[in-house]
Amino acid sequence: MLAHCQCGVLQASVTDDAQPTTVLCHCDDCQRRSGSPFGVIAYFAKEAVTVSGEAREYRRGSYSGTALTNGFCPHCGSTVYVLLEKAPALIGVPVGAFADPAFPAPVRAVWEQHRHPWVSLPDGIPTFARGTDGK
Repeated sequence: MLAHCQCGVLQASVTDDAQPTTVLCHCDDCQRRSGSPFGVIAYFAKEAVTVSGEAREYRRGSYSGTALTNGFCPHCGSTVYVLLEKAPALIGVPVGAFADPAFPAPVRAVWEQHRHPWVSLPDGIPTFARGTDGK
């Protein structure tokens, strides 16, 4: 699988056998990063993903108290990877960077307390008011 930014300079190549854990996040930061009312990121084992091309990184805090780093293209601004301080063995790739309508649906939605009231989720998806702490 190949994900890339809008201009194609920054790419994330994922091995064919990699199994994503896809998470939909309603937090304010994901809304601002994605420009939509939520962000959807597929997380993979780091060894399953190869990032290539020129990237810039933006590191920020998160509601969970740990840092999150967005890797984005310095030319078009698209985020192509996400690194989580709390899960250093994983790398996230925004699902939109794959531009594949057949990509697996999210397995959970987090930070539901920030969800826009007009956003509907698929039936049966587990939701969490905050992160996965269930509070």
